[in-house]
Amino acid sequence: MEQLMLKYGCNPNQKPASISVAEGDLPLQVLNGNVGYINLLDALNGWQLVRELKQATGLAAATSFKHVSPAGAAIALPLSESERRMYFVTSEALSPLAVAYVRARGADRMSSFGDFIALSDTCDESTAKCINREVSDGVIAPGYTDAALAILSKKKKGAYSVVQIDPTFEPSPVDRRTVFGVTFEQRRNDIAIVPKMLDNIVTRNKALPPEAVRDLLVAMIALKYTQSNSVCFAFDGQTIGVGAGQQSRIHCTRLAADKADLWRLRQHPNVLDLPFQSKLSRNDKDNAIEQYLADEAETSLFDDGIWQRYFTKCPDPLPKQEKRNWLAKVSNVSLASDAFFPFRDNIDRAARSGVSYISEPGGSLRDDVVIQACDEHGMTMAFTGVRLFHH
Repeated sequence: MEQLMLKYGCNPNQKPASISVAEGDLPLQVLNGNVGYINLLDALNGWQLVRELKQATGLAAATSFKHVSPAGAAIALPLSESERRMYFVTSEALSPLAVAYVRARGADRMSSFGDFIALSDTCDESTAKCINREVSDGVIAPGYTDAALAILSKKKKGAYSVVQIDPTFEPSPVDRRTVFGVTFEQRRNDIAIVPKMLDNIVTRNKALPPEAVRDLLVAMIALKYTQSNSVCFAFDGQTIGVGAGQQSRIHCTRLAADKADLWRLRQHPNVLDLPFQSKLSRNDKDNAIEQYLADEAETSLFDDGIWQRYFTKCPDPLPKQEKRNWLAKVSNVSLASDAFFPFRDNIDRAARSGVSYISEPGGSLRDDVVIQACDEHGMTMAFTGVRLFHH
């Protein structure tokens, strides 16, 4: 049995800690740094997610993981000018993998602070340069170019965790874990997320364009590796809001929708033109934008004079009505849920964030009420028949 010792488990008092395989060699190598227990939980879940995104779409994929759920996940579709500005990559040429990473990181930059990254393809120099600018704990990929490894090995004063995964490795079909001395066993969730799952459209509106199919697949694959309960909003080949680990489905939907709204508001001209201090870090810019867009901004950021920490001059506030007007233009967002919606409140909240397409397993006693809500909003909803709980 091959074993890799770790510095500690979930917390510093949980020693010793290790990972191992019962037979053969570990499917990963630590090329740099001292990877931790939670890092590897993020890494292995993230690797499965990007591997499946690449298989489903044929495009390079990346994800940004925090505490065993994706803060963002994306495939390599071209960036718009406003997206380049909101992701702080205005002028440089980016490889497809770098674009996927920038999108994944940009989905929820606040939550991605200190993330563990997973990449579907060999990490190239372009991607490594993008990673090097962000606060991150580590990265897992099937390989690294010499230039990329040289860049990443210097990050965090040489302590950055760089993990290489064997892309040919296939685990046992049986998963096992021990909780309080009791061993649980189940079949690994190896179901493939495919377009055919979206064939059972139950709403009056049957329109499901290829872009929506793609985005629903992105959302469903992300949910497969998100702590349940979970709901995911997706647009243009990336997640834009993930609501993870909530006990109530409506709380998942509200959380994901609020994050999706924030992603949209970051593209408002007032935000793109904020007069940042010249030496402000990316993370401080993220914090400034978050405060600028917060509902209480007019009493905290402006009245308390906090703006002076971030900006060369006091920016004009973004009034609540202007936020509503900006978000009212949004449409064609896709939403996936890892289990059925028990009440229509989820649909009504989703409609406010521009959701046009929904996938969920179906099977609720109130499916008819949920379908009716979708019909009232003109949405298309498919029942997949597949639950995607992940714990």
